[in-house]
Amino acid sequence: MFNYKYLLQVFCFGIILVVQKTMQNTTLCTFPPGFKFGTATSAYQIEGAWNVSGKTPSIWDFATHNNFESIIDRSNGDIACDSYNQIDVDIANLQLLNVSFYRFSISWTRLLPNAGNNFINPDGVRYYNEVIDKLIAHNIDPMVTIFHWDLPQSLQDLGGWTNKLTIEYYLQFARTCFSLFGDRVKTWITFNEISMYCVSAYDKKSLAPFASLSGIGTYLCAHYMLLAHGRAYRIYKKDFIHQKGIVGLSIDSPWYFPATNTANDKMAAMRAIITGFDWLAHPIFSQTGDYPLFMRKRIDYNSKQQGFKESRLPRFTTKEKAILQGSADFLGLNHYTSKLASMPMSEKASEMTSYEIDRSFDISFDPKWPKSARNHFKVVPQGLRKLLLYIRDTYNNPIVYITENGYAGDHSEYIDDHDRVSYTNLYLTEILKAIVIDKCNVTKYTSWSFMDNFEWHDGYTLRFGMFHVDFNDPKRKRTPKKSMYAYRNIIRFGTLPRCLSFEKSI
Repeated sequence: MFNYKYLLQVFCFGIILVVQKTMQNTTLCTFPPGFKFGTATSAYQIEGAWNVSGKTPSIWDFATHNNFESIIDRSNGDIACDSYNQIDVDIANLQLLNVSFYRFSISWTRLLPNAGNNFINPDGVRYYNEVIDKLIAHNIDPMVTIFHWDLPQSLQDLGGWTNKLTIEYYLQFARTCFSLFGDRVKTWITFNEISMYCVSAYDKKSLAPFASLSGIGTYLCAHYMLLAHGRAYRIYKKDFIHQKGIVGLSIDSPWYFPATNTANDKMAAMRAIITGFDWLAHPIFSQTGDYPLFMRKRIDYNSKQQGFKESRLPRFTTKEKAILQGSADFLGLNHYTSKLASMPMSEKASEMTSYEIDRSFDISFDPKWPKSARNHFKVVPQGLRKLLLYIRDTYNNPIVYITENGYAGDHSEYIDDHDRVSYTNLYLTEILKAIVIDKCNVTKYTSWSFMDNFEWHDGYTLRFGMFHVDFNDPKRKRTPKKSMYAYRNIIRFGTLPRCLSFEKSI
């Protein structure tokens, strides 16, 4: 006699398996409720209008006009995307993209032409009020970066971020931003990429002010920026807490894989993270505060060997450590790529003062990693998950916003940017793995960038945008690329277009 009861049990069990599998796939393909997607730009890279209505020169205005040979194509941001004159066009495109938030920065010299708050430029107030109000009117949250590399030239003439006085001017700028816009802006980023700015400006001479203070100015710059961040955070919590906003900073970092499986190369990879990411994160997010111990010991030692009476790495006072520790409501993470780290042949202290020598490791790339138009930006999505795991385990799983992540196309790229579509899908897949499997506390993703713009030292030779900008057109016509439509679909459904395999072991 046929066992119908057994058949029914098998059928029901099969249904359960299908439902479970479907739920699992949905979980692994779909971002959690409340996860938000946005895009980003910065003032100098898109606004243009470099000298109109009271705005004074920033270090980038000065550098591109006086040291234009430092820019690959000898271009500048005098007009850039002309966003100063095209607010409505940009808002319409952001609405088309369907983002939840838009990250942009405020030009210090457009708002405070004299660097300090003795004069607030009415046109700067008008411009940023218009941007903020129109974003909110279209249900797009403004995420504002206070400092995104465009220091007033008048402060650079006094030494810029190697002069402690710059902290006081920055605090006037931050307080002015909080006062004018904090009733509507609820997410603030004090600084963008302190390490990239300080290392590139003073060690590598690839960012304005293109200064030669290798291994000295680098550390002073980061030290004073950290102190400015900590004090700005405390000012907000003391005087602007009624605005009910949050304050963090954006730290940039690749992930470093050991070049080989040897103990030395594993140590080199750890050194790379400690002297890059932890340099800025440890004073704020760790339980002990201060700079990482490895940095302190190594730079102290190198400084002594080089004849310095004091370490080239400045020291925080007890009070300053307390101000810095815990001074962020979220950790902004800018991540583009990964690298291989190996131990150098020699570790003897050099007579040269250099951040790279202090770090003491060599960098290379796996030839199998796909390339982008920026030579050192390889496509290595698994590195982002590794970095998020490191943050989770090292800093007690803080709230993380991915505040920049994007793909570099070359100057000829138009709208068929398939590689950017693939890059975004691959990196978002790793972020979703980190959230669902690893329980990393990532709650926002920001694609860099909203549209093609002035890419600093690279000028207009690279394109990162989801909207193509015709820089030969006086009106700077914007055209959506395929990546815009692909990203819009991800935002609309909160789901990856295709799911890769999710392994628990990485």
